[in-house]
Amino acid sequence: MSSSTRTLVSDADLNRGRGRVIYRIVLAVMAILFVAVFFFPLYWMITGAVKSPVELAQPVPTLFPHSWHPETFADAWQKLDIGHFLLNTAYYAVGGWLIQIIVDVAAAYALSKLRPVFGGVVLGGMLASLMLPAAALLVPSYLTVSDVPVIGVNLLNTPWALWLPGAANAFNIYVLKRFFDQIPDDLLDAASIDGAGRFRMLWNVVLPLSRPVLAVVSIFAIIGSWKDFLWPLLVLQDPQAQTFSVALSRLAFTGYVTQNEMFAGLAIASIPMVIIFMIFQRSILNGLSAGALKG
Repeated sequence: MSSSTRTLVSDADLNRGRGRVIYRIVLAVMAILFVAVFFFPLYWMITGAVKSPVELAQPVPTLFPHSWHPETFADAWQKLDIGHFLLNTAYYAVGGWLIQIIVDVAAAYALSKLRPVFGGVVLGGMLASLMLPAAALLVPSYLTVSDVPVIGVNLLNTPWALWLPGAANAFNIYVLKRFFDQIPDDLLDAASIDGAGRFRMLWNVVLPLSRPVLAVVSIFAIIGSWKDFLWPLLVLQDPQAQTFSVALSRLAFTGYVTQNEMFAGLAIASIPMVIIFMIFQRSILNGLSAGALKG
C-alpha cells in the first residue's frame, strides 16, 4: 500500500504545463530571495574590506568597490593581532565544547535511561529555563563567577568563567535525551546481563549509536562559543585573554584601526565557522531528524 505525501501543491497541478512553469518560477524567485538575504551581509562585509576608507565614509554607500585594496586583510591581521585572538577564541570554544558534551551527555543519559525519582521535575525545570531571556541571567551569572558560592573563588579573566555557566545547556540536554529515548532498552538489558555497568553501557552502547546527535550538539556548542560576545565582554577584562569579537570591539573604539580593516578582521574571523557549517550541514540536518521518529 503506497502512501502519498500531502503538499501545498497537488501532483495534478504540477503535471499541468502551466502549473509546472508557475511552480518553478515561484521556487526560483524564493530561492534567489533567500540567498540574497543570507549572503548579502557576507558580501557587504567582504567588499567593505577591500574598499578604501574614503569610499566607506561616503554618505551614499557603493554596492561595488570603486577601487580594490586586498592588502587590507594583511594589514588587519598584523594590526589587530588576529592570530592571537583567534587562538584564544578556538581555545575557549574547544574547552566549552568538551565540558558541555560531558555534562549534557551525563544529564541526558540519567534522565533517559537511569530515570531518577524527580527526573520529570528536573527536566521541566531545564526546559523552563529556556523561556528566560539571556539578558535576565547576566547579573546573577556574573555575581556567581566573580565569587563562586561556598568556595569563594573569583573566576573572572579565566576560561572557567566561560565554560562553567554554559556547561548545562538545556536545549542540548533535551535533544540528547530525545535521541537516547529511541535506543531500545533491550540493548542495555543485554549489556547488563553480560556484566556491563551503567558507565560501560553509556560508553560502549549509547554513545556509539548517538554519533549523529553528538555531532549536532558539538557543532552547536562550538558555534555558540565562537560567536558569543556579551558574556565574554563581561568576564574577560584582561585584553590579552579576550576573544576576537571582544578585542575587535575594544580596538574599534580606540580609533587604532580603520573601518575597512575592521571589515577585514570580521571577514577573517567568520571563515572558520562558514567552513565548519559547509562541511557539517548534512550532519546537522540528519542529527536533528534522527530521533524524530521511533524505529
